[in-house]
Amino acid sequence: MAKKSNPKRLLKIFSGVLLFFTLPALLFFGFIYLKYNEDLPVGKQGPKADQLASKMLTALNEDAYLNTNYLEWTFKNRHHYKWYKTDNICEVFWADFRVVLDLNNTSNSEVYVAQQAYNGVEKSDYIDKAKDYFNNDSFWLVAPYKVFDMGTERRLVKTEEGKEALLVTYTTGGTTPGDSYLWHLDSAYKPISFQMWVNILPIQGLEATWEGWITTESGAQLPTLHKMLVIALEIDKVKGIRIKD
Repeated sequence: MAKKSNPKRLLKIFSGVLLFFTLPALLFFGFIYLKYNEDLPVGKQGPKADQLASKMLTALNEDAYLNTNYLEWTFKNRHHYKWYKTDNICEVFWADFRVVLDLNNTSNSEVYVAQQAYNGVEKSDYIDKAKDYFNNDSFWLVAPYKVFDMGTERRLVKTEEGKEALLVTYTTGGTTPGDSYLWHLDSAYKPISFQMWVNILPIQGLEATWEGWITTESGAQLPTLHKMLVIALEIDKVKGIRIKD
């Protein structure tokens, strides 16, 4: 005769297994939160902040970036981009999808699934997803060049080490307006990392490196690697081209 299972015993076992897996994760999160969470620093707006931002752009050869017509890259080996910057059109590829994203008017965007044009009920969802991917992944590529974008505020911050850092707040635009980034620069004013105060992260002030800089064919300087805690965000197949008329 088969022995009946005891619901209370099964619940106890399930609770024990759940606690076994979740308790270390909670302890780890608590440790990371206490170690890295910071309040948004107070900085001062004005000419000195703008001058520091300009020095960073000079170090990165902003003119070459502005004259770059075409950018191509792959983010984390998952999303691939072909950005026709002058036309403000970007082809976004992931899985079996390709979205020709019109950044001026997303309603004009085209969606392809398995290389076939798609105009079904989920078309707008795929366009929105492509736009979110682009906003996030392009920021990890070209964020230093966006410090004077419309809707940005720049502040000069003195770090605990007595160095100058640039706090940039995006009051409008993008996917998550209101986010702030504190840029840390080397002695030549080139970015080495930034700290993030962003809505999507539960820990504020986390730092991510900006490294693996390359000089593209157009002369624009772009990163290929970011490290944040134990996470590495790799950007490869990076191209920057100036297409002449």
